Amino acid sequence: MAIRDFIPSKNKPLVQFTAQGEPASKANRRRLVAIRGRTRFIKSKKALDFVRYFYHQCPRFDPLLEGDLIIAIEIFYASRRPDLDESIILDAMQGLIYKNDRQVKERHVYWALDKENPRARIKIWALAENPLTGKTP
Repeated sequence: MAIRDFIPSKNKPLVQFTAQGEPASKANRRRLVAIRGRTRFIKSKKALDFVRYFYHQCPRFDPLLEGDLIIAIEIFYASRRPDLDESIILDAMQGLIYKNDRQVKERHVYWALDKENPRARIKIWALAENPLTGKTP
């Protein structure tokens, strides 16, 4: 199922945009370095570059979105090698679209291949009701 086929409600998304670039997966986005004689894990160059590039493409909300959210992300990778991992995208949207990625209570994440144009298509809705009970939180 593609992101375009997923409709969590009849409402239009609060946010809808495409960010160019290939996100680093969580397993591959850290590197071990020594800082002032101490060993630390920091983001890899690929992860830092992606976050910087994403920051310039991501819409900004003022005030930030509050409440529980639904997110649908379709990630187009440049090769078949990367694992499906949306966590760096969710982290990068903190402080730009919503306060904290813990607000995301429902995720729909899809893996796709586009060797010429890696990107992520993102849609965000307010969670109006619990999909299991039909009740408003």
